[in-house]
Amino acid sequence: MAPGALMRGLAALVCVALLASGGFSEARTPRPLPAIAERELPPEARDTLALIRAGGPFPYAKDGTVFQNRERRLPPQPRGFYREYTVPTPGARDRGARRIVTGGRTVHYWTPDHYRTFRRIEEADR
Repeated sequence: MAPGALMRGLAALVCVALLASGGFSEARTPRPLPAIAERELPPEARDTLALIRAGGPFPYAKDGTVFQNRERRLPPQPRGFYREYTVPTPGARDRGARRIVTGGRTVHYWTPDHYRTFRRIEEADR
């Protein structure tokens, strides 16, 4: 096989592998995230939401830091758009796995399992 043909064949295999793995992220259409009503959240998550709305003070130094969305489980946004906040886990000796991630001031997401799954929080009428 000629070197040019070999390279074209390898390039085609790489493209197929990237498509199969989701490596071409712009080719994927983001699925809408399931929702959860604010009243259905654990009380600690509702308390964290109240702190977020009040602007703090927050109990953890990492609260309010940039969430980078590396796994791309949230809708694509510019870096710095998402911020994360700890939701205390009763009985945990550390920060635990529960978080609320905010997008700007208008959208909030709940993750009970350290970013593996997200649900958009439907806020209660205030």
